[in-house]
Amino acid sequence: QVQLVESGGGLVQAGGSLRLSCVLSGSTFSHYAMGWFRQVPEKEREFVAAIGWGGDPTFYADSVKGRFTVSRDNAKNTVYLQMNRLEPDDTAVYYCNADTAGMGPGAEGAYWGQGTQVTVSS
Repeated sequence: QVQLVESGGGLVQAGGSLRLSCVLSGSTFSHYAMGWFRQVPEKEREFVAAIGWGGDPTFYADSVKGRFTVSRDNAKNTVYLQMNRLEPDDTAVYYCNADTAGMGPGAEGAYWGQGTQVTVSS
């Protein structure tokens, strides 16, 4: 059974940085394309970034392009989201997402983590 566990969220001031991690267990990590989504209360879940099985291609939402970087370490079964120059509008619960099919921008995979809260203060 595939499980995803995120970590690395927290409270940061605007302009700061955080790195989120997501570990996949229960299956072969390199078989999965990975994505990050975020959600704020009463709004729909929003695509943030995605990465292919071997580290490419990568896709980003326009709102985070140039500030966030998605990467993966297949030896550690982990995908990362490096978030720089954070803004208050980045405040959300961030979810890790996985699927054995390729994940284009906005495509939601079959497996989800429990989420990690990111709060950016102004």
